[in-house]
Amino acid sequence: MDKITIRLPPQQIDLLEKIVETGEFPTVSEAVRYAVRDFLSDRNERLIQSDSVSTFDVRL
Repeated sequence: MDKITIRLPPQQIDLLEKIVETGEFPTVSEAVRYAVRDFLSDRNERLIQSDSVSTFDVRL
């Protein structure tokens, strides 16, 4: 896996940490990966429907 750095407002970081505290995700990184996968999957579906560009596998 490659590593990237992002900057988030404190409120978003607090919310991510609270989600981890509930046990829904083991780490903040895993929660962010899930959110990115979900976002990319949604965008990929839109691209498939518009048939404007080739698609990619967001599960990787």
